[in-house]
Amino acid sequence: MRLKYSIVFIFCITLCSCKVQRVAVNPVSTSPLVTQGPLWGAVWQQKAAEYKALCFQAYNTARLRLDLILNESHSRPPAIVTDIDETILDNSPYQVHSSLKNEEYTDSSWIIWTKKVECDTVPGALSFFQYAKSRGVEVFYITNRLEEERPQTLKELQRWNFPDATNDHLILKTAGSGKGPRRDKVAANFDIVMLFGDNLSDFSAVFDKKELDDRDSQTRINAAMFGSTFIVLPNVMYGDWEGALYRYQHQLSPAAKDSIIKGQLQKY
Repeated sequence: MRLKYSIVFIFCITLCSCKVQRVAVNPVSTSPLVTQGPLWGAVWQQKAAEYKALCFQAYNTARLRLDLILNESHSRPPAIVTDIDETILDNSPYQVHSSLKNEEYTDSSWIIWTKKVECDTVPGALSFFQYAKSRGVEVFYITNRLEEERPQTLKELQRWNFPDATNDHLILKTAGSGKGPRRDKVAANFDIVMLFGDNLSDFSAVFDKKELDDRDSQTRINAAMFGSTFIVLPNVMYGDWEGALYRYQHQLSPAAKDSIIKGQLQKY
């Protein structure tokens, strides 16, 4: 009888040990913020009603402002300049895919995603831009997608029926990431009445590749522009806000970026 109980006891201990081994996971600290942080941001973007509410708030405000602006006289045809990603198109599935593989952004993996032409629209975006076009406003898309992404980008805009989804209204990245020179080309023939984006550099060159303190300072200086001429969409997955934390040293390893970021955070 004792032998029987001993065998059962040893079996139970062995079974429990196996179960513990099967569910063991790596500590959270082994997952860098720069690869896992965007996943949490994507969860918020895909599932939080608050995200949708902020987007609707931005585009509702934009419609009110546009109506007021169009009551004014303009020497040239009015135009709107908008960013694409996370401003009118939702790329959160890409962030989920990359984070689950514990990988950072790369041009090659991004292009694999855009070729799928599977973006959803940002809440409120499509109806606003269709409304703007109905009021006689030209829409220009200035994006840092690469020139080789032109076919799929046009296809994506066209399948959702965004206005002015044509080659001459789609201005992609050919040199640096700064959008100032491209905005200037539009401004040569049009009166840019509003700008839309999820990144401060979508609005003015004063924000281009600036450090944290400069970004904060310029945001305060230009406070009156937000909600009137500058319409900002929420994006906690990526952007210059992240790059500024490690001074745009994108070549650093995830662990190095992680250390820099954590070293700047306020804690108790």
